[in-house]
Amino acid sequence: MADKKADSLLRPKRDEDKNVVRLFFVFAGVFILMGFLKPALFLQKGNFISMATQFPEYGIMAIGVSLTMISGGIDLAVVGTANLSAIFAAKYLIAMAPRGAPVETVAFSIVIAVLLALVVGIAAGAFNGFLIARLRIPAILATLGTQQLFTGFAIVMTEGRPLSRLPILYSQIGNTELFGLLPVPFILYVLAAVAIGAVLGRTSFGLKLYLVGTNPRAAIYAGLENTRILMGTYMLSGLLSSIAGLIMMARANSAKADYGATYTLQCVLIAVLGGVDPNGGFGTIRGVTLAVFILQFLSSGLNMFEHISNFYRDVIWGGVLILALIFNWIIVRRNEKRSMLHTN
Repeated sequence: MADKKADSLLRPKRDEDKNVVRLFFVFAGVFILMGFLKPALFLQKGNFISMATQFPEYGIMAIGVSLTMISGGIDLAVVGTANLSAIFAAKYLIAMAPRGAPVETVAFSIVIAVLLALVVGIAAGAFNGFLIARLRIPAILATLGTQQLFTGFAIVMTEGRPLSRLPILYSQIGNTELFGLLPVPFILYVLAAVAIGAVLGRTSFGLKLYLVGTNPRAAIYAGLENTRILMGTYMLSGLLSSIAGLIMMARANSAKADYGATYTLQCVLIAVLGGVDPNGGFGTIRGVTLAVFILQFLSSGLNMFEHISNFYRDVIWGGVLILALIFNWIIVRRNEKRSMLHTN
């Protein structure tokens, strides 16, 4: 009896490890395939630097979506949060650091603008958390509504136009390549992934988050404060979205209400492909990171085939999402059958 109990406790960890191994083989297969089909283009140093610059903005948002899915919910407002945060930062920079301002003034204004964007992201996440945890509105409906709300605010603030005339220094910092190899956005993604991975795997908050996602009612009986945990989760997602917004603003050297409009589907796809259970309670940042790389390799590889139109991309992403959901459903059903056999 004790052996069966120990095995049931270890099974989630084993399943996570198996999922990461499967994703690694997919990652290696996609890399080898693209390298074989387009070696002259795909295997270039410049292509890898370009990919490392592109994926962090939606990769960081995907980490936030994954956190909320582990909690048993979802955050569909990540893009709206990212753009709204960037617009607040851009407006501050345009007002306080106009062209021709001293370098010291510009640098100080950039620091304040970044902090302002992070505060806006956390506040947006707290609002999502309030709707979901306090008012008990289903997460998919609450965040779908706030996505429209935040985008609407952004449109009103910008009158539908991009905010340009940002200090050149901000774009230069955001697009710097350390040692000629590591773009700043890539470094930010690594820091975010390591930090959130540590939160999930090495803190009591991470353990409580998995418990809430697995069985919220049992978590309440165990003495956990579900409301506080969910609030913290959506605030973390908002913080990550604001970081992604700052990256997008640096890449485009402007801010606009509809930047990254297609990223919501990609973030959900990455989370599901990375092994995060849409029902909650299961998923790792390692898996999400591998999924980000797989998606970026596919995207970059498809761009190298002239006869494949960009109009097919959403079809491909949607198909991959459906296949990932079906595959995960098969794995879950198989594990349930094994659990019943072990119990009997």
